[in-house]
Amino acid sequence: MVKKWALVLGASSGFGGAASIALAKAGYNIFGIHLDRQVNMPKVNQIIKKIQNTGHKAVFYNINAADAIKRNDILDEIDERFATKEHPHVNVVVHSLAFGTLKPYITKNPNDCISQAQMQMTLDVMAHSLVYWVQGLVQRDLLAGNARIFGLTSAGSHTVIPSYGAVSAAKASLESHIRQLAVELGSMGVTANAIMAGVTDTPALRKIPGNENMLKSAKLKNPGGRLTTAEDVAKVIVMLCDPACDWLTGNVIGVDGGEYIVNYTGDKVSKPIK
Repeated sequence: MVKKWALVLGASSGFGGAASIALAKAGYNIFGIHLDRQVNMPKVNQIIKKIQNTGHKAVFYNINAADAIKRNDILDEIDERFATKEHPHVNVVVHSLAFGTLKPYITKNPNDCISQAQMQMTLDVMAHSLVYWVQGLVQRDLLAGNARIFGLTSAGSHTVIPSYGAVSAAKASLESHIRQLAVELGSMGVTANAIMAGVTDTPALRKIPGNENMLKSAKLKNPGGRLTTAEDVAKVIVMLCDPACDWLTGNVIGVDGGEYIVNYTGDKVSKPIK
């Protein structure tokens, strides 16, 4: 039996970490790409252990996913690992990289606003890197014919949050890349979808200025009476890997319990039904 593999970019925390564990429980071995300092490795090792406890493999690489040389080295290593008679493929790609600059565009002091290098880095890591990883997989014949590709986006792709401009641009770009990949890979039976999660208390969100108000507002207006969790999103990713979802592609899929459709009123929206 050919083993199934998932490649998760940003596998050490948040949506990527939850997706890695959920996919392992669903029968996938995991290639995890992450960038963490030594102080964070205990948490990374916890995720690896949870994957291994499912009986599946966890092959993690602590690298900058946007580094072209490192990317090609890892893809070549995966190619060598797959050089067997069975020749397995990567069946799922999850892009959940959250590393960007949170600065305003316009300030009087040039040191206080985002620089060209910071803008380019943010878009390269949080958007363009998906295209380069998929290119590398296809060019090495590593992407399965019925593979699933997911990019984690947010409502910030089309709304304004203070100091979030570069990340907002990256999320909008990521959604565009997903649409393009859905069309160009459609003949292979590959699907590509963006997952727009509700406000989720992740390490990445904690870095956004004003995140406390974002969390409070989202919880108040969500019809479910709680925040979205990374596990909520991971369950949907696993569900969309089912063969029955092979005609669902090129979309931005909201996973937020109805949060986005509610205009905040200042009062708790979800109340007990009498």
